[in-house]
Amino acid sequence: MTGAARILVVDDEPQVLRGLSAALAAAGYEVATAGTAASAIEAAALLPPDAVVLDLVLPDGTGVEVCRRLREWTQVPIVVVSAVDEETEKIAALDAGADDYITKPYAVGELLARVRAAMRRAVAPAGEEPEVAFGEVTVDLALREVRRGGETVHLTPHEYGLLAELARHPGRVLTHRALLVAVWGPGYSTETHYLRVYMGNLRRKLEADPSRPAHLITETGVGYRLRV
Repeated sequence: MTGAARILVVDDEPQVLRGLSAALAAAGYEVATAGTAASAIEAAALLPPDAVVLDLVLPDGTGVEVCRRLREWTQVPIVVVSAVDEETEKIAALDAGADDYITKPYAVGELLARVRAAMRRAVAPAGEEPEVAFGEVTVDLALREVRRGGETVHLTPHEYGLLAELARHPGRVLTHRALLVAVWGPGYSTETHYLRVYMGNLRRKLEADPSRPAHLITETGVGYRLRV
């Protein structure tokens, strides 16, 4: 297993740990496990993993708290896995630093895909402003230019800001609050109607079928995701 990416799986149910460990090992990963919040933080500090698969409900704390603690010193990709399907919990986990959220029950193939995507984002070259492409659209973050089918698309400053924030984190769910603070500023963190209006504008300008968007995806009650 030398050279294999190391995944830390955190869950207080032994059968879940066994099942996930077997699936990840079969996919070629080295696996470490933890059953509590404290042991998860200790394991991540002693031998830093390449990604963390984290349950929300733990006997000595919550996955949200683990996210916050880890984000004090590491940007390791974190995929939260939980039976908790409440929007407030998803938002709390994502705002605490989780990269993605998947609800139980889930297909192992989907979990593996989410882990791979989170790890790809984590190894993207730091400090670069790349081109991001989806459908017929190319977003050139360095030039602040958007093209569709080779033609330049005019976007307002806030439309571009919203698209650019999503393009910098392709595949990742960004919460309403995170987008509002990044694009409009801290004083607008609750103005979710702004997002509905500007996302509608972006879909009309960039999606092949704005009524059924294939790339600018709504995560109901939580935020938005750019699917590339």
